[in-house]
Amino acid sequence: MKQVELRRREASTTEALPTELHPLLRRLYSQRGVLNAAELERGAKHLLPYHTLSGIDKAVALLHQALQDGRRIMVVGDFDADGATSTALTVLALRSMGGGDVQYLVPNRFDDGYGLSPEVVEQARARGAELILTVDNGISSHAGVLCAHQYGIPVLVTDHHLPGETLPEADAMVNPNLDDSTFPSRSLAGVGVAFYLMLALRAYLREQGWFAAGHDMPNLAELLDLVALGTVADVVPLDANNRILVWQGLSRIRAGKCRPGIRALLEIANREARQLVASDLGFALGPRLNAAGRLDDMSVGVALLLTEDQAQARMLASELDALNQTRKEIEQGMKSEALALCQKLESQHSELPLGLAFYHPEWHQGVVGILASRLKERFHRPVIAFAPAGDGTLKGSGRSIAGFHLRDALERLDTLWPGMMLKFGGHAMAAGLSLEAARYEEFRQRFADLVGEWLDGETLQGIVWSDGELHPMELTLQTAELLREAGPWGQAFPEPVFDGKFKLLQQRLVGERHLKVMLEPLGGGPLLDGIAFNIDTTLWPDSSVRQVELAYKLDINEFRGNRSVQLIIEHLWPLALNPRIN
Repeated sequence: MKQVELRRREASTTEALPTELHPLLRRLYSQRGVLNAAELERGAKHLLPYHTLSGIDKAVALLHQALQDGRRIMVVGDFDADGATSTALTVLALRSMGGGDVQYLVPNRFDDGYGLSPEVVEQARARGAELILTVDNGISSHAGVLCAHQYGIPVLVTDHHLPGETLPEADAMVNPNLDDSTFPSRSLAGVGVAFYLMLALRAYLREQGWFAAGHDMPNLAELLDLVALGTVADVVPLDANNRILVWQGLSRIRAGKCRPGIRALLEIANREARQLVASDLGFALGPRLNAAGRLDDMSVGVALLLTEDQAQARMLASELDALNQTRKEIEQGMKSEALALCQKLESQHSELPLGLAFYHPEWHQGVVGILASRLKERFHRPVIAFAPAGDGTLKGSGRSIAGFHLRDALERLDTLWPGMMLKFGGHAMAAGLSLEAARYEEFRQRFADLVGEWLDGETLQGIVWSDGELHPMELTLQTAELLREAGPWGQAFPEPVFDGKFKLLQQRLVGERHLKVMLEPLGGGPLLDGIAFNIDTTLWPDSSVRQVELAYKLDINEFRGNRSVQLIIEHLWPLALNPRIN
C-alpha cells in the first residue's frame, strides 16, 4: 500500500464533556473538537430552528398561496442521491399537506445539463407548471429563472451550493450559504434544506388553520430516512445539526420504519437494517441510487423512493443495482486509462504536477466524478477528469484535498482567464465545469500552475490521522459496539481510526482485490481477523513481511449468525518502514 505519514489527532479539553461518558468516547469526541454535551445531543428537539433560515418566510408564503390556489407545483431536482432524496421528500411532503397537483422533473445529465436550465424550464412549462420549486440546485440558474419568468412562472429556489457573485432573480430563495444567512449551520445538504422548508410550511399552515379545515397534518419525521440517506451520500460535513438529522433517520431505518425503496436498496445491497450505520448509506445505498443519474435517468431513483409498493420497489432497486455494476465496470476501465496517462506524465516530468487534469475521448461523463475521486485518493492532490459532452465541449468533475478550495480555484481561473471555462460551480471539495474541447490543454496547464501556487509539497503529503492506540484488552466486541453506537460518523466527524503494531500471521487475496489477514498484537493479545478492501497488489508487502504497523477501524463481522471483531485496514506499513508518528 502507498507510503503515507501517520499522525495522531490531538485532543481538546474534555472538562465540559459528561463524566459518565466512557473514557474512550471522551477522548474520541474531544479529538473531533466536541466541546460540550450539547454537541452530542441526537434528539430531534435539539435541531436548529427553521425560522433562522433567511428567506424561508417568503418561500413558505409562496408555497401556501400555490396550495390555496391549487396550482401545479413542479419540483425540479438534481441527478444525484441528494437531488433524488430532496425531490422525493418534497413531493411526499407537499402531497401530504394537501398539494393536489405536485409533480417532479429531474434533468437528464446528458440532454439537459445541470440545474434549472432554460431547456428544463421548457419541459416544465410543457407539463403545465405554475410554480417551479428547485431542490439541491438553482443557485446558479440565472438563465433558467429568467426563462421561467418570461412565461409567467414563479420560481422558488432551495439549494445548498455556494452562490456566485450574483444570484438569480428568483421569487424566493432558501440557502444556508447565502451571504446574509444567519443559520448556524452552513453544512445542510440539499435534502436538509428541503426538510427545513417543509417543517416551516407545516408550522405556517397549522397557524393558518389549514389542517383544522380538513387536511391531515403529516408527521414529517417519517421522511427522516430520506434526509439521512441524502445527507450522507452527498458527503456534507456532519456537524452537530446534521448528526441529529442522520441519527434520527438511521434510527427509523433500524426500526424498520423506512420507505419501501430504502428497504429494497438494503435488500439488494445485503445490508441488515437493524445493524445499519451511516457508512452503509454512503457506500452501499448511495452509489446504487447515484448510478441512475450517472448512466441513465435519475427519475428511476426518484420513483424508487416515492413508491409505496414493495414489489415495485424491489424491481426498481434491482434495476439500479444492475446500473451500478455497469458503472463499476466502466469506472475500472477509465481508471486503467487514467493511470496510463499518469505514467506518461511521469515519464515526461520528474514528478507529477500538483494539480492533475485528465481527458479521454471515450470516457463516460457520468463516471468522471468517481474517477476523479479515485485518482485523488491515489495521488493525494486535486484532480479534475473530463469526458466529451458530444457538442464540441467537455464536462469535467473535480475532487480536492484538505486545504485546497476547488470552487474558489475555478473562480480564480475564471477571473484570470475569462471565457476559458463555459461554466462552473460546486464546493470546496468537489466541483464541476464545462469548457470547449479546444481549450482543454490550456486549462490543464493553468490548473496545474494555480495548484502549484496555492499548495506546497508538504500539503500534498499523504496523511493518515489516528486516534491513537487501543490496548489489546480493548480489541473486543464490546468496544466495537460502543464505537458503532457513538456516531453517526462521517465527513468532518470521522469514524475512529487507531494505530498499532501486529504480527502478520496469514494473508490471502479474496474477490481479486480484497486482502484477508490474521493478526496478533505484537505485545500479545487476541487473534484478530482483518481485511483491506480494494488494495493495489503492487504496493502490498510481500509474504516475507511478518510484522506490520496498521491504521485500522474496529468493526464487527457478522456471518451466519456469528459476530466477531474485525479490523478494517486503512493503511499498512512493514515495521522496517515505520511511518513517523506526530
